Amino acid sequence: MSLLLSTAGVRLYYGKLEALHGIDLNFEAHKITALIGPSGCGKSTYLRCLNRMNDLIPGVTITGTLKLEGNDIYAPKTDVVSLRKTVGMVFQQPNPFPFSVYENVVYGLRCAGVRDRATLDERVETSLKQAAIWDELKDDLHKSALSFSGGQQQRICISRVLATRPKVILLDEPTSALDPISSGQIEETLARLRDDYTIIIVTHNMQQASRLSDYTAFMLNGKLIEAGHTSKLFMHPSKQETSDYLNGRFG
Repeated sequence: MSLLLSTAGVRLYYGKLEALHGIDLNFEAHKITALIGPSGCGKSTYLRCLNRMNDLIPGVTITGTLKLEGNDIYAPKTDVVSLRKTVGMVFQQPNPFPFSVYENVVYGLRCAGVRDRATLDERVETSLKQAAIWDELKDDLHKSALSFSGGQQQRICISRVLATRPKVILLDEPTSALDPISSGQIEETLARLRDDYTIIIVTHNMQQASRLSDYTAFMLNGKLIEAGHTSKLFMHPSKQETSDYLNGRFG
């Protein structure tokens, strides 16, 4: 087991309200981990801790230890821009910028000062191929990314994350706004990417979690109830709350 990312005792407060209650969770390199649980259980809040997106919310305090390759994500010396390139994020709603496909994909590279056209061209092609959308878009790279379907826009957003060569990809319900065919295409893309990236996905879709993930973590009311190999957790959960949730008794 090659541990890439680990969290211990993670608590998050909105002012004085404690929303995450001591989350201990490890993420193995080149595996897909699904975070499941009912709405409001803290899945997305926890996910955003992993690349410090919660820093953008006033009044948030985070305690505990979060380490990427042994380095403290919340250390004062941590470069947050660099962290977010290493730990990229794809959101629930496709959110391409109002630029061309090409400029969307190279956005992070341009922000990092990359100007060489050959490098940018290569990264656009490679990233779109990794997201399995190059053949659809190669003749339309200079069209607005907003002119494509929701599923295509989401894969453009995945390409934008891939272009910065991250180690971890966070996905917050990336298929919930998409039709079943587009959702299936995104799942196939993620399955191919697991060889090169560590993927953490928040999903409400139990079938998606069971199909796609190597590991699953079940959260409830801001607590981690249990985590383990997906097949074991779905077939033989060790906690009654997990069994109740998986069997549709709440959530």
